[in-house]
Amino acid sequence: MAVEIRLSAAEVARVRFAVSPLAETVLGVRAALGAGGHDVHRPWVREARQVLAGEPELGLLRALLEGCLPSFLFPVPGERLPVFEAELAAVRTAEAAYVAAECTAALGPRARGLPAPAALSERVADALARCHGRLVAPHWGRMRAVLEADLGRRAVALVDGGVEGLFAQLHGDVVWREGELLVHGRRRTGAAWTVEAGGHGLVLMPTVFGWPDVIVDHAPRAAASIRYPAAGVGLLWEQPRASSAGLAAVLGRTRAALLAALGEPLSTPALADRLGVTPGAVSQHLGALRGAGLVATRRCGRTALHLRTRTGTLLTAGADGVDGVDGGADGVDGGVD
Repeated sequence: MAVEIRLSAAEVARVRFAVSPLAETVLGVRAALGAGGHDVHRPWVREARQVLAGEPELGLLRALLEGCLPSFLFPVPGERLPVFEAELAAVRTAEAAYVAAECTAALGPRARGLPAPAALSERVADALARCHGRLVAPHWGRMRAVLEADLGRRAVALVDGGVEGLFAQLHGDVVWREGELLVHGRRRTGAAWTVEAGGHGLVLMPTVFGWPDVIVDHAPRAAASIRYPAAGVGLLWEQPRASSAGLAAVLGRTRAALLAALGEPLSTPALADRLGVTPGAVSQHLGALRGAGLVATRRCGRTALHLRTRTGTLLTAGADGVDGVDGGADGVDGGVD
């Protein structure tokens, strides 16, 4: 079903962005349960399922997340990057009537088998805290880098094209018409569900584990929200096989510095500025790192972004002695990525 989000001129002025570690945890658990997500997350899901098998509230999580998702699990952040514990506190303190209503709306008759709302909020919050610590927190640095890089990209779209330009690039299922956003418009059949922002504006949130879907809160209590797939998600879980010859090629000061810098997505010019070398030299070193399976490169529009693979991250974690090994080719020019 299509969703229409109606925005007044004042609400358009209140459009903002945020990242939600709680939402990533909820959607990640859902993906690990096999109820959502995409094959792009398969390497993470494979490991997460083994961990999730020992979760004492697995049955409760399955009941809540295998289907439509109750909105009380997705409090809208009041700031760009909230602390996970603060978001979780909103779940614990959600009003009982709100929790009950959301569970009934999302789960239908299955909601009758759930614990009482107060106990449900506490139990699911405890379970999500454990899941975050074991499944999401170890990868949060890389996830956050991808999410914040996406926010930067959207900020540029807003500056270059205004609100219309921003929504034109957000996702193919999001269409802006004067004062109204139509979500899932390409698959529109019959009447659309109407969402009023209620004077609170709209919060746009990139997601990793929501990829490739767009998620809309059908009954917001405050600001309306759209969770859209972040650009660059495919870089997160890449694990190219490395050869011993490729690994030997990375032993050099410049390549080690590149690898250390690529805990966040960066372009070739940005890396050149950060390391004080030419873009051509960066390009050559990146080629060696890719050949070793330590760096992955993806194109986002006209910009190529580079990020360490998980193998590269493991290497940097124990590579304190690499900086002293010479073998870089700082002065060699090559093609700019």
